[in-house]
Amino acid sequence: MIHLILFQPQIPQNTGNVGRLCAYVGCRLHLIKPYGFEIDDKHLRRAGMDYWRSLDLREHDDWQGFLSSSDCPQRIHLFSTHAEREMWDASFEDGDGLLFGNEGAGLPSEIHEWGRGRRVKIPQFADGLRSLNLSSAAAVAVYEAFRQIRS
Repeated sequence: MIHLILFQPQIPQNTGNVGRLCAYVGCRLHLIKPYGFEIDDKHLRRAGMDYWRSLDLREHDDWQGFLSSSDCPQRIHLFSTHAEREMWDASFEDGDGLLFGNEGAGLPSEIHEWGRGRRVKIPQFADGLRSLNLSSAAAVAVYEAFRQIRS
């Protein structure tokens, strides 16, 4: 199982869409607080549709709480636009975690330091743009991880 991890997500529609993705492909979704919305937000539920009730969801009060939880993955890949290694140069295995920062600020510097050597990026082919939407990036990453695991 792949673990998809969202650090302090801010936009309920993105989180709902990621939840739908996780339910669809059988990933566990970890949400690290605080969020920019309430977990019962109607926009989150609308984006997740009826998939939300099939979701394997874990909520964590903070980063340290996530790291010390019994279901924290042993290997975590940090997805960041600041990474030098592209995702297809990473080696994904069953049980890995894919970590994404929030829509406004990404991941804080202390998590980047913690994850030195584990950072990967989604390749960008056009210049001058910042990043993909969070839910789009999560989908790209999850399917690349599954592609490698199934090979």
